[in-house]
Amino acid sequence: MQASEVPRAVAAAMSTASSLDLAVDDAIVLHDSNKLTLRLLPCDVLARVAPVAHQVAQFEVDLAQRLAESGCPVAALDPRVEPRVYERDGFVITLWTYYEPVTPREVSPADYAHALERLHAGMRTLDVPTPQFTDRVEQAQQLVANRDRTPALADADRELLGGTLRSLRRAIGERGGAEQLLHGEPHPGNVLTTNNGLLFIDLETCCRGPVEFDLAHAPEEVSEHYPGVDQDLLRECRILMLAMITTWRWDRGDQLPNGRRLGTEWLSQIRAALDRNGLDTSG
Repeated sequence: MQASEVPRAVAAAMSTASSLDLAVDDAIVLHDSNKLTLRLLPCDVLARVAPVAHQVAQFEVDLAQRLAESGCPVAALDPRVEPRVYERDGFVITLWTYYEPVTPREVSPADYAHALERLHAGMRTLDVPTPQFTDRVEQAQQLVANRDRTPALADADRELLGGTLRSLRRAIGERGGAEQLLHGEPHPGNVLTTNNGLLFIDLETCCRGPVEFDLAHAPEEVSEHYPGVDQDLLRECRILMLAMITTWRWDRGDQLPNGRRLGTEWLSQIRAALDRNGLDTSG
């Protein structure tokens, strides 16, 4: 979120919670990306705040409710207030249960895989209209093709990313494997270690695709404990995922700390992975 908007976003969250009879004297910023995540005290509510154009908030609230009701390992909305999206001063605000982190923070690959398997099982029971994973790949392709939005991307790197996104999107689609509702980005940053076990957060990236697309976002050891994985498909999904997140780092509006350095490192990793797997993305 733009630094100039943060004070207004914090104020909007605090006043929203106060209007719902929650005690709020302070707000601690836990995470700042495309939305702001706050811990409101002393009521101990997790508030997520985004610009009002960020209309995916309602989708995330509805999906979180349905998954929680199905017993899936997802973070819950705060039970003290109506589970909906609140709007104030140009922001949308959602209020969630705050989970005190537990130590140690290290998550075993087996536990991670089991939690993701449970999430996927619950997701298979839901009929929810969501985009295909290929829609998100296409967004990355459009970004690579837009020199105004990615002005610092060298021609050779632009060709590498564009070719990788195009060829792997096609190759994965041609496999014709089973697809289902996915988290979309179940990386370690979207997994909470709590007294209730592992819980997934940030459901706004949900999409449809093969489970290997989700597994590609998790540490490599996790897939060793997940049943029925297509290893060839997983390798392709890992490189595709790396190409996508590398593309985001070259967006001139990217606000991730050290994002450009990561983007440069990941370009080298993509070249190495393509070479290691004998993949030609020039076609």
